[in-house]
Amino acid sequence: MNRLPRRLVQLYAGLLLYGASAALLVRAGLGLDPWDVFHQGIAEHVGLSIGMVVNITGALVLLLWIPLRERPGLGTLSNVALVGLSMDATLALVPRVGAPLAQIPLLLGAVVLNGVATGLYISARFGAGPRDGLMTALHRVTGRSLRLVRTGIEVTVLTVGVLLGGAAGVGTVVYALAIGPLAQFFLRMFALPPATMEPPSSTMGPPSSTMRPLHPR
Repeated sequence: MNRLPRRLVQLYAGLLLYGASAALLVRAGLGLDPWDVFHQGIAEHVGLSIGMVVNITGALVLLLWIPLRERPGLGTLSNVALVGLSMDATLALVPRVGAPLAQIPLLLGAVVLNGVATGLYISARFGAGPRDGLMTALHRVTGRSLRLVRTGIEVTVLTVGVLLGGAAGVGTVVYALAIGPLAQFFLRMFALPPATMEPPSSTMGPPSSTMRPLHPR
């Protein structure tokens, strides 16, 4: 049976839901994931929406793939085009939340939705997001562990984002602790049957036991 239609649905549903979940984290107001702390900090200074900064950053990171000899897939290019648009659209529809009794459920729901989006996107196997592709390329070039490379990148963008005024907080910690187990769970839920799955692309391998699963970033 041809699984391409299902893979495409998973790819684009995952990307749109990922952008929506990122926007809900913004609206919860309790702290963002490291990359979005960076994106928000940049947005505060350049007069662009955070979603536009997400897309532009993705495109700039993708340029770094060239000297590292990484090859983008359909998912990589679609990521650059869609995640930020979905984020801005959701921000336009969802009002700000100020009451703690509303912020906490919104935060938790956003993190779970992010896990769902991650499972959908990765299971489609159309290539890594630009930021994760940078991580895997640096791992290959430097010989350092994926865990070390990822930690170094995320600590760097988080620090720069905070210095620029991005929102880090309890939500950042909750995201960091929860996204790995959630993504792993939803990866299994949305995985294609092994007998019909295409071989992994060069930019997207199976999740490693030494790190959190890759996500659309």
